[in-house]
Amino acid sequence: MRGIGIVRKVDHLGRIVLPKELRETMNIQAHDGVEIFVDHEQIVMRKYNPSCIFCDSGESLFQFRGKIVCRECLEEAGSDVL
Repeated sequence: MRGIGIVRKVDHLGRIVLPKELRETMNIQAHDGVEIFVDHEQIVMRKYNPSCIFCDSGESLFQFRGKIVCRECLEEAGSDVL
């Protein structure tokens, strides 16, 4: 991980603003999802890209019992959910 030397303060509602340069570098647009993780003493954020829990495909995704699954994996599992 590398530092980029930008400091932002947290507002009274707990929000921070991602700098324009960072949003452009990471191709983050308005209303995009961002995942937030804690790694020991660090807060890690990354752009959210949903994918199938079985094959990591990002194509033809469905919610099945609270999990994201692609059409191919659903068909392979013999599910008639579609």
